Amino acid sequence: MKEQDPKERIKNFEEVPFGYSEEEAILEAERCLQCAKPLCIKGCPVDVDIPEFIGHIKEREFRQAIDSIKEKNILPAICGRVCPQEIQCENQCVLGRKGDPIAIGSLERFVADWERENQLKACPECKPPNNIKVAVVGSGPAGLTCAADLAKLGYDVTIFEAFHAPGGVLMYGIPEFRLPKEIVMDEVETLEMLSVKLRYNAVIGKLFTLEDLREMGFKAFFLGVGAGLPIILKLPGTGLNGVLTANEFLTRTNLMKAYKFPEYDTPINVGKEVTVVGGGNVAMDSARVALRLGAKKVTVVYRRSEVEMPARRAEYHHGKEEGIEFRFLTNPIRLIGDEEGNVVQMEVINMELGEPDDSGRRRPIPIKGSEHLIKTDMVILAIGTRANPLLTKSIPSLKLNKWGYIKTDECGSTNLEDVFAGGDIVTGSATVISAMGAGRTAATAIHHYLENSK
Repeated sequence: MKEQDPKERIKNFEEVPFGYSEEEAILEAERCLQCAKPLCIKGCPVDVDIPEFIGHIKEREFRQAIDSIKEKNILPAICGRVCPQEIQCENQCVLGRKGDPIAIGSLERFVADWERENQLKACPECKPPNNIKVAVVGSGPAGLTCAADLAKLGYDVTIFEAFHAPGGVLMYGIPEFRLPKEIVMDEVETLEMLSVKLRYNAVIGKLFTLEDLREMGFKAFFLGVGAGLPIILKLPGTGLNGVLTANEFLTRTNLMKAYKFPEYDTPINVGKEVTVVGGGNVAMDSARVALRLGAKKVTVVYRRSEVEMPARRAEYHHGKEEGIEFRFLTNPIRLIGDEEGNVVQMEVINMELGEPDDSGRRRPIPIKGSEHLIKTDMVILAIGTRANPLLTKSIPSLKLNKWGYIKTDECGSTNLEDVFAGGDIVTGSATVISAMGAGRTAATAIHHYLENSK
């Protein structure tokens, strides 16, 4: 797929890949073997019939292709851009054993963009309204999917979103150049076509409790609030000016449009020498955003090696192309400030890899005497997130695990019969498509519960 030149794209927030033309999409679709037992479907958490939609593209039946996808995936333009297809559906493609697998994600993006550009969006088929109210808490990928599936079954669904815009991490966490926000809003429009109601600035646990919602007539609840509470490194100096979490940095940039300042009244002060701590997609996003906001040098510090880095290969590749420096097997031990309380240096130590830990990756071990300093005037901590207790504290009878995540069975049922949950608030940080799969599973469980409650 053609992309913006690295020298040009670091000056803007426009999408990096241009997307397939019709002819390029057809050429890629023609590579599909249309396997009798397609393994790619097994690699998709929401069970999209991948050979079917690719077959339609091959025949220039783009309308049928997008209809096929939307039978299982209500957010195809989003998934085509941010799903880790390389470790899911594309990883199962038999062509990948001897060469390149089919670019399933790129083809999904193509047909979703084709539908939008040609203004052919249609409302999915729905059963007649049954006037049973269901509340979905959180409008991230899990909540959106659960709400859509329930609406198609005839339920009266309301999504309660804490922020002033929908999408959850899709809106506040992923930069414009990876996922344009107009794409998120367009996909959310599909839910509005399904008569799903969205209530913004509605913090469940503060504005309303679950008991309040029960009194308002809601008969079942899906909790899909994600896990957005940032983990803070316990290091000397984290309170210095210029030290912030990736959550704050990306939320200000993406959701609050700081990258468009002064058009939007959200200033953000980016240092000249920015250091990002972490090796996941959030670290890559933070580093690439800092570069676009004017940083002269951006360094990613990661305590393991390149092999263990969890970020998508495409994002790492793009970061390297854009001039981001990567310092592997390096771990921060303290942050140093000047007399005015501004961060000016990071002390780090070199690491070596030992035996695998609980994550299956080799454990990083400090090398004594290898401490050294890195000059920096801004540090972004991107080492992960955990469950925010704001909602769960308001439901004391809800069972949680030792990390504060909601306990559910394989269907998304909690210990409270009318409460279901899915996505990162159950599993911890995971992928968009896995959260969508959890939302779909929970919608089925909610439907069965309400059917049996009549």
